[in-house]
Amino acid sequence: MMSSSLPFSSLPLATRSSIIATGGASDSAGVISFRTVSNRHSDCALRCHGATDVWCLPYESWINTSLTMMATHRKRKRSGMNNYGASVATASASPLLSEVTRDSSSSDFYQKVLVSAREKFTREISFRLKDKDISLAKALLYIAAEDEAFLAFNRERDSHSLLNERRDVQVMANVHERDCLETMPLFGKNISEWMNELDAIAREVEAELVSRDIGCHLVEVLEAVNLVLFESRGFKRLAVAVDSKCSYLHGVLSSGYGSAILLSIIYMEVCRRLGLTIVGSRVGEDFLIWPQTENPEELFKANSGRSLFAIVNGRCVEDPRSMASDLNSNSLSDLDIASNRDIIGIALANLIRFHWKRASKMNHGLMLTSALRPVHDAGKKLEKIDGSNHPLLRPQDLRLAIMASERLLILQPHSWALRRDHGMMLYYNREYGEAVQELSICMAFAPEEEAAVLEPFVERLHLLRLEASWKSLGHSGQFSIL
Repeated sequence: MMSSSLPFSSLPLATRSSIIATGGASDSAGVISFRTVSNRHSDCALRCHGATDVWCLPYESWINTSLTMMATHRKRKRSGMNNYGASVATASASPLLSEVTRDSSSSDFYQKVLVSAREKFTREISFRLKDKDISLAKALLYIAAEDEAFLAFNRERDSHSLLNERRDVQVMANVHERDCLETMPLFGKNISEWMNELDAIAREVEAELVSRDIGCHLVEVLEAVNLVLFESRGFKRLAVAVDSKCSYLHGVLSSGYGSAILLSIIYMEVCRRLGLTIVGSRVGEDFLIWPQTENPEELFKANSGRSLFAIVNGRCVEDPRSMASDLNSNSLSDLDIASNRDIIGIALANLIRFHWKRASKMNHGLMLTSALRPVHDAGKKLEKIDGSNHPLLRPQDLRLAIMASERLLILQPHSWALRRDHGMMLYYNREYGEAVQELSICMAFAPEEEAAVLEPFVERLHLLRLEASWKSLGHSGQFSIL
């Protein structure tokens, strides 16, 4: 039997009433959608888009479906089950929370961790605090907790999409009464327990000094720190982070492998607990640390064949290819000492690079600014900025890079280069409205030559945002970007 197109207004009154009563909707374009609840909880939708795009059910199917829906509605009303269907998460301050649903206790838990971790990170690095009062370890653990919650939330969402029942929902629900961030597991420990791990390392150093009957001479203390960290604990510096564990503080404390900046932070945190102040500075690709002293000459005096500076920083100081090998007591005093905020910024910049590299793994050599080239290069044919030529990126790693960029902008809100990179990541993530906003702000602070590169891209991005809005309203026509 042929099916005939049936506008909503021509349906019987009882049918229209049942559709409206059970969640059906009709818009001005004649689009009709409704949800029926059967034993399989299947969704059924009817859409009519005029003469060009018609998919309609036969009239008899309409009647049968309508009667089924009316019966289901009366049954649910009698049993007090009017509120059914999937609950959709409302939009929040974080772009992440608008993408996911809140349909389980564990999902709620992870969402609370996402919000709480970002809030506590923001308070920890607040400019109202003196730099010396900022805890490097806490700030980095808040970063780790937020990212771990994001990954766990995605796993939870995937499990719901596969209709798998989570066994730990009840367990997670029981911890909601406590501080959700404090109970967030990071490789089996919470934030307080990882802070205690740093305390434990400091106690091991103290025990080493006591066992040797050694006083508190600077060289001897640092040798004891090195012994505990790099021999007893087996920490090792990695030139290139190949695993996410090496990019987060709790991962380095757990595995013993980490980047130079994270191992330097662990070194600084342990020495701080011993009453010894360690400072640092970025030199080329290395982050170097040394004890704060009024006599920098003593750092470069050979002691048992090695200088104190080499003892603290390892082999990079002795590598002739490294800029660190050229340092001496005079040049050391010329270096800019990194503040705690600077150090956190370096760690975040490393995170951005790590996650962007993973996100763009299938596009070798893709840079954040690659999309700007075809628009600005007048000698080449202009390419369209649309979804058709978007590179294939890993969405989860891209979102983690965006989250790290958001935190870095909290630290350095006036950096036009950081804002440009952040806007480009939003573009690659197809968040066109947010990308236009960030890049427009960037243009206001950027040098003229950089603003000139961005201007044509932002103009086309405006049009792309309009096209996305056009399609979101249900229009099927092509919105051309010339």
